[in-house]
Amino acid sequence: MSLGELRGKTAVITGASRGLGAGLAEDFHARGIRLGLCSRGEPALRAGDAVLAERVDVRDAEALERFTRDVAARFGGIDLWINNAGVLDPIGPVRDLAVDAFREHLDTNLVGVFAGSRSFVRHRRSCGGGGVLINISSGAAWSAYAGWSAYCAAKAGVERLTECVQEEEAESGLRAFSVSPGVIDTAMQEAIRDCDADRFPAVARFHELKRDDAFNTPGFVAAHLLRIAFDPDSIASYEGASAEGPSVALRLPNEKS
Repeated sequence: MSLGELRGKTAVITGASRGLGAGLAEDFHARGIRLGLCSRGEPALRAGDAVLAERVDVRDAEALERFTRDVAARFGGIDLWINNAGVLDPIGPVRDLAVDAFREHLDTNLVGVFAGSRSFVRHRRSCGGGGVLINISSGAAWSAYAGWSAYCAAKAGVERLTECVQEEEAESGLRAFSVSPGVIDTAMQEAIRDCDADRFPAVARFHELKRDDAFNTPGFVAAHLLRIAFDPDSIASYEGASAEGPSVALRLPNEKS
């Protein structure tokens, strides 16, 4: 999309301190999109005329609500909300995982997405409807990986949660998507490659991805997310799109193919 079409839009990105979130922030900012950025650590971009950046843990629903109000007060209506914040640990077979570690993972990767989605839905309702919600998913939502029980369970939950939001909010004009962005070479990928096969038997596949440089870049993902958000006619071109009804769970192509 052209800069003219996007300039003046407002987007929120959670988990905006590094990895995909930081890459999205930089790309969107270059396109003239006003940004609300939040993360546990310092967001990748400094606050400025077109950037509101705050340290917010998505597990804190009240803090997310305050952040939403801050962004709305600064920029007006939020057009796009991207729930990107996520963690990978714990990794290992279910028999070895601590309940508290599993629960903490779900608090970020699923409950945090719920809290962000709820805050955005409430905001859009107060604005009269509309808006686009994108929840970052993963191939782990539909494929089981030994050692990734927490991550797979959370991402599968994100996809069904997103479907429910779409069912509930369609009449208000809101469009909700869970999007699998493909594999991006972030710090999370480094952590995956550092695993031994006893904890994560599929680790060799991720070393092959690194060897072949078969990653999607944040800029590539950013362009597709903006297309999904602001060019509804493009949705049918994505894997996961259905002619039977609203397409919610979408998968991005591989940049190198």
